[in-house]
Amino acid sequence: MTVQIITIDGPSGSGKGTLAAKLAAHYQFHLLDSGALYRLLGLSLHQQDLLDCLDSELEQCVKIATNLDIKFVTTESGTRIELDGEDVTQTIRTERVGEFASKVAVVPELRAALLERQRAFAQAPGLVADGRDMATSIFPEAQAKIYLTASAESRAERRVKQLQAMGLDVKINDILANIQARDKRDMERTVAPLKPAADAYIIDSSTLGIDEVFKLMTTFVDQQLAN
Repeated sequence: MTVQIITIDGPSGSGKGTLAAKLAAHYQFHLLDSGALYRLLGLSLHQQDLLDCLDSELEQCVKIATNLDIKFVTTESGTRIELDGEDVTQTIRTERVGEFASKVAVVPELRAALLERQRAFAQAPGLVADGRDMATSIFPEAQAKIYLTASAESRAERRVKQLQAMGLDVKINDILANIQARDKRDMERTVAPLKPAADAYIIDSSTLGIDEVFKLMTTFVDQQLAN
C-alpha cells in the first residue's frame, strides 16, 4: 500500500509547523516535525557539552543521535515533546536551541543518523512532514510538495510575537539577524541545502494569513492526491 505523503519545506518562521499541524488534522494523517528532531539533538549535545566539538567527538555525537530518548505525546492542548523524560516543548522553540539545530544540521553524519528515524514516520493512512529538506532529500516520492516562504522581515515580526506570548523579552533586530544568519547557513550547506523541490508548489506567505495559506495548500493537495 502506498502511503500518501505531503511535504512542507521552507525557512525558519515561515509558518510550516502551524500549517503542517492543520493539514495533518484536516486529512487525519500522521505528523512529522523534522525540525524538532534536530532541535532535540542540538539540545542534547549542548547539555552534554558536545556541540562545540562536533568534529573531534563525532562518533559519540552520532551515537547520541541514534539513541535519542524522545517522545511526542499528544494531549488535548497540543503535542508535548519529551527528551530523556523531561518536557522540553517550550525549550526547543527558543532562538538559542534553533541555533543549536542549525549547527547540527550541517553535519552529514548526524543527518544520516536521523534519516531512518524520519522515514519511519511514513505510515498509513498518510503523513504530513515539515522541515528543510523533506521533499528534496527525505521523501522525494511525496505526492504533494509545498515550499512555504516569507520575507525575513515578516518572519522576524511573527517570531517576536510568538516569543513575547511565551513571556520572553526579545528585540526584533536580534531576531532578524538570527533568521538571516540561519537562512544563509541552511541555504549554503553542502548537504541537503534549503531549496524548493523542482516540482514543489511555492507559496509566499509574507502578506497572507494562516487561513489564506491553508486554503491554497488544501486546494493544491486535493489535486495532487487525486492524481
